[in-house]
Amino acid sequence: MGFLSKAAYIVWAVLFEQEIMSYVPIEERSPQGSPVLSTRMPQRAPPPFRRDFEAKLRSFYRKLESKGYGQGPHKLKLHIRRSHLLEDAFRRIMSANKKDLQRGRLAVLWDTEEGLDYGGPSREFFFLLSRELFNPYYGLFEYSANDTYTVQVSPLSAFVDNCHDWFRFSGRVLGLALVHQYLLDAFFTRPFYKALLRLPVALSDLESLDNEFHQSLQWIRDNDIGTGVDLGLTFCVTEELLGRVVERELKPGGKNLIVNEKNKKEYLERMIKWRLERGVQEQTESLVRGFYEVVDSRLVSVFDARELELVIAGTAEIDTNDWRLNTEYRSGYHDNHQVIIWFWQVIERFSNEQRLRLLQFVTGTSSIPYEGFSALRGSTGPRRFCIEKWGKPNALPRAHTCFNRLDLPPYPTPELLYEKLLLAVEETNTFGIE
Repeated sequence: MGFLSKAAYIVWAVLFEQEIMSYVPIEERSPQGSPVLSTRMPQRAPPPFRRDFEAKLRSFYRKLESKGYGQGPHKLKLHIRRSHLLEDAFRRIMSANKKDLQRGRLAVLWDTEEGLDYGGPSREFFFLLSRELFNPYYGLFEYSANDTYTVQVSPLSAFVDNCHDWFRFSGRVLGLALVHQYLLDAFFTRPFYKALLRLPVALSDLESLDNEFHQSLQWIRDNDIGTGVDLGLTFCVTEELLGRVVERELKPGGKNLIVNEKNKKEYLERMIKWRLERGVQEQTESLVRGFYEVVDSRLVSVFDARELELVIAGTAEIDTNDWRLNTEYRSGYHDNHQVIIWFWQVIERFSNEQRLRLLQFVTGTSSIPYEGFSALRGSTGPRRFCIEKWGKPNALPRAHTCFNRLDLPPYPTPELLYEKLLLAVEETNTFGIE
């Protein structure tokens, strides 16, 4: 793999060391866990799902098969040396043409190891490759602002030799894993999946990336700013480029265009896009290009960002006992509060997919640190899953992804809690995230 230039590497190494040190866990006292609860509760027919993820996934793979993806007759043979995993994978995958990438039957052959690939070698290949390729150590990706287990494209990747080839390769790896149904040992941020699907980003996507910036834009959105003269904002931003502070217009003539109540919607859209794409737009486009060289964009478009995350990163079984033991309560809720007892009964009643969707709703991602729920992080460091008493009994649940907090109204019955929570699970794209 290419290396950073010496000067750039020194800068990158210092920044990386500071980044890692900022994630040293702070010793915290574990909160008292919830008791083991009975799963008995009144049974009602669940409301119909707005999206049936499992059915959608089955349909997706049936379409892939019907179009010949991964069916051969030719093989996509990958001869890999364990000691040169990245280099060999890069050379083999980047030398393959589009037809072989899409149609070829995958066969991974580890050097000096005999045997046929009935799935085991390929599964191990994607697991090991993803652990290296998406590791921030190599400079292509970085940890997100709020944790050390979800990654995103790094602005410093511009200093990596042949970075666009490496990102195109990364996209092809994602596509091959998707087509051949192998999970990756990597978790990405929500904006990453949206970029992969070429979906527009939203204000809520900023919260885990930069909470203060998110709050500032949210204030502008929620308040009447009139002529905007008092704020003094224009369609222009400043950013640091190679050690120099430069101005960048969000649109032609933006430096002289004052943000006011009439044009603030456009301003917010452009600011969100700038904040999420700055320094990584070209690299991201190279990755997306590689991804769609393997799989047709029309087939993948059936998924939303949350669903694609589950397909690529997997639906790991959630340990509900670990979840309970590492949950905090606020504003009157506690382990033995009736609403909390009902809440954990609902969690037991949920399928694993629904639990993952709830986790996505509250934390912004379905990924769980390998240490378990005790290692969840928020935007400012370690932050456990939290349930706060909030709102009226007929309100919908609300989530604060930056703080891993679920605002749960004091519902009067377990049936109502189940229905409202299920609605949150199924409608996480449309409401309740702040």
